[in-house]
Amino acid sequence: MTTDPRHTGDWLLEARELHAYYGASHVLHGVNFRVGRGETVGLMGRNGMGKSTLIRCMLGIVRPRHGEVIVRGAAMTGAESYQIARQGIAYVPEGRGIFPNLTVRENLIMAARIGPDGRRDWNFERVLSTFPRLNERLEHGGGQLSGGEQQMLTIGRALMTNPDLLILDEATEGLAPLIAREIWRIIGDLRAHGMAAVIVDKNFRSVTAIADRNVILVKGRVVFDGDSAGLLAQPEVLHRHLGV
Repeated sequence: MTTDPRHTGDWLLEARELHAYYGASHVLHGVNFRVGRGETVGLMGRNGMGKSTLIRCMLGIVRPRHGEVIVRGAAMTGAESYQIARQGIAYVPEGRGIFPNLTVRENLIMAARIGPDGRRDWNFERVLSTFPRLNERLEHGGGQLSGGEQQMLTIGRALMTNPDLLILDEATEGLAPLIAREIWRIIGDLRAHGMAAVIVDKNFRSVTAIADRNVILVKGRVVFDGDSAGLLAQPEVLHRHLGV
């Protein structure tokens, strides 16, 4: 059982009053978001509500116009993405972002490094034992893999950095149901071993089944922040903001 970070202040990643723009379009309107050590947070909302923009702001890919990004208690607003990644934060982007001209082996090995606290829990052998399908495709190019195999590869590549926090944007989008179930099983295993996660996915049932806390964004504003039981007890919130 993980310690509730809301009682300890042990936040791995925080956004405080973030405002972000694309050109003249105001996308995030003072968003507060946080995830603690060992905590799984579901980030939900319809398309175009600011979920990916929030993630990219926190990771230094998009620069916020106002507000702060705090990593492990230290201000990192405006830091480069690689500096944030080195704090033990791994990103599985929407669209996967693998290197299609590198083999599965090369995609994994090039990402390998120790964690910020010197941990080496995740190595090449452990990733392959977690994703046996990748072991059968080691010499295949990334572009030769199926969508499900590519998602396994990008999660495996993220784990090779030995992170404390894994951020998955559209974790199972476009995957066959059997592969999606396997991805959810693996996310559950990571949670059970104490890894924190932020999960974006349209399957709210799977998200709420695994998340400690859920945040819903509507037009760049937080309209719900609470545990899964509290969210599921409010079907009108699900219907109004997620269309379910």
